[in-house]
Amino acid sequence: MTTDIEPTVGNWYITLDNFQRFTINAINEYDKTIEIQFFDGNIEELGFAEWEELEISLSAEPESWAGAIDIVEIDDFGTEVTDTTIEDWNEA
Repeated sequence: MTTDIEPTVGNWYITLDNFQRFTINAINEYDKTIEIQFFDGNIEELGFAEWEELEISLSAEPESWAGAIDIVEIDDFGTEVTDTTIEDWNEA
């Protein structure tokens, strides 16, 4: 089975054999390659012919971006600053 889904930078896809999500980081028309990044952070380069052989479907963007950077504790996201005071912002 071949895919008729066009590769688009920024879109999310899912493999139909092992249900891995990935996004396209870059498409190189000169080299005829597509750089994909799986949700777990692994990066792979595919040729245009390899892309056409994939069994994939479009996918929704993951709700959490933690998979690609191996964050396991909610405190590790860095979204809350609890140890910085107003005086710290005025220092050089």
